[in-house]
Amino acid sequence: MATVGRERGARGRRAATTAALLAATVTAALAVGCIGEGGRGDDGRGSARESEQGTSPSATGSSVLAVKLDNAAAARPHTGLDAADVVYAEQVEGGLSRLMAVYATQLPKTVGPVRSARESDLELLRQFDRPILAFSGAQKKLLPLIDRAPLRAETPGSASDAYFRGSGKPAPHNLYLRPERLAPEAPGKAALTTGFRHGSAPAGGTATASQTVRYPAARFTFTWSDSRDRWLVGMDGAPATTADGKRVAAATVVVQYVKVRKSAFRDFLGNNTPYTETVGSGNAKVLRDGRAYDVNWKREDATDGTAFTAGDGTPVNFAKGQVWVVYAKAP
Repeated sequence: MATVGRERGARGRRAATTAALLAATVTAALAVGCIGEGGRGDDGRGSARESEQGTSPSATGSSVLAVKLDNAAAARPHTGLDAADVVYAEQVEGGLSRLMAVYATQLPKTVGPVRSARESDLELLRQFDRPILAFSGAQKKLLPLIDRAPLRAETPGSASDAYFRGSGKPAPHNLYLRPERLAPEAPGKAALTTGFRHGSAPAGGTATASQTVRYPAARFTFTWSDSRDRWLVGMDGAPATTADGKRVAAATVVVQYVKVRKSAFRDFLGNNTPYTETVGSGNAKVLRDGRAYDVNWKREDATDGTAFTAGDGTPVNFAKGQVWVVYAKAP
């Protein structure tokens, strides 16, 4: 039984390196703004030009790469999602969903489609040591918060050579990232300071064939496959696959019940952007090996990972492999 990447150092207290602002011009191919899900027009979260960041200095030490992924139906299938160590799913405007894929042990050749960042991402990413955040667009008022966050923000405006538009999907669902242009090599599992533990299955649990998490306008279903020894992922009633036709499958799924409140931001239609609080404590359901376990979660500080424990306080181990964390509104 091993604890994965618990080293924190003083990163939460370390002053962020000030980036020198450098104006850049985004090429016409990348200037398509973040469009509302389903092609409704500009969603108010900013275009690639509006989300230009100053050229960030190289991160000190090894850092995870976190990529914000579009999850509208038109954006699927995803590319490079199966290589992520952790996939976070959250609710966004209009009750839809969006993903954040975190890479530490391997970097795929291509990841995407890439979309815009949210305020909740900044709190979630504080658990990592100066992570690289790859995204395209953000609400204008959010950009100063991203600038001040202890992370390395990389957008089409700051790293145009790392992004490209694919031809198989309509804009804005066709923006892709070449991870090696941002991180020359994978940092390794020690960079995964999530607090997750991997090891033998806990005692008890309930045999479970499938689990569904519903948002107002989206849903995730995880179906156990004995032959794959994995939870097959479904999105909005359809099997989730990668661009090369493989089923997306998770070794462990965490349905984490959290407070979801209104933020200070809205989209162009006036819909409030939900803020998912990942610091605190509450209940969760851990799915592994075809069984479901009711557990407790706790994250005392933003610079901490999240601890998952049984009722008696015993740490709950995850199965080795990709972890999905789906944030659901606490009842």
